[in-house]
Parts: sequence; structure tokens; C-alpha cells
Amino acid sequence: MASPLTLLMPVIPGTSLEAIAATLAEYEPTLHQALTSIGTVHYARTLLLDRSASNLQPTGKSSDNYVIAVITEYDGSFNAYINDFVAQVGTVFDALLQFVVGGKALTPVANNVAAFQAFIAQNDASQHIPNNGGGGKDDNGLYQAYPYTVQTILAALD
Repeated sequence: MASPLTLLMPVIPGTSLEAIAATLAEYEPTLHQALTSIGTVHYARTLLLDRSASNLQPTGKSSDNYVIAVITEYDGSFNAYINDFVAQVGTVFDALLQFVVGGKALTPVANNVAAFQAFIAQNDASQHIPNNGGGGKDDNGLYQAYPYTVQTILAALD
């Protein structure tokens, strides 16, 4: 059974949208390669949101209300997933956390794994009511069309 992650990281007021976008573009190939290597991620995307816009779409204008969203669906436990991310793409998170409120205290994430896990759990909208489907043992609020892991799917395609 896959688990959702909806990490919402408030951006430090006054941060340039262009700087965030450039950093995301710079690290995208590294991130995609790592996600393939980790082998437990079904889908992953990063979004820039603007809390001051009614539709959350960034307008490109200066805003003190940006949020970096990392949205994924993954197999396995939360801690194992975060540990994989730290090992494979810690540098990507180090680069993104420079823009995030409280992020500097977490970098480098390789030296602050427990604090980084706590930060993600605190800022993961998928882990909190009402977004977690009510919090039942196997209820994470995620609809799944199939019960297969990434590895099972990949093995079936070979």
C-alpha cells in the first residue's frame, strides 16, 4: 500500500520566485535520477504555490506568501522513505531549504536526519486531520487503483 506525502514548506518572505524556480530546475535531473534509484516512489512533483492568490497560482509578482510543495506517493515506511531521500538527494533538500522558514537549522540534512524527519512530519499535510482520511490504521486518505509496489510494477514490465 502506497503512502502520500504532501510537504508544504513556507518560503522566507522576500525570497525571489525566480531563485526558487532556478534552483528547482538546476536540481531536477539529480532528483529524477535519485527517485528512479530509490525505487519506491510512484509519482513525485514539486509545485510553487502563492497563498495570497485565490487559486494558489504564483503570479510572478513579489509575494511574501510562497510555499514550496513536494507531493509524492511512495511505498514503505515514512522513516525509510525520508532516510532514502537524505542519502540520495540530501543536497537537493539542502538547496531548497535555504528558501524555507526554519530551513537553515536543518542543513545539511545528512547531519540532521531526525530534525529533518520531524520537520517533514510537521509540514506534511497528508499526515494531519482532515487530510489523512480520519487516521484509521490503514487509512491514509489516498485512493489507490492498484495494490502493487513500484518494484512489482517494474518487474511485471520487464
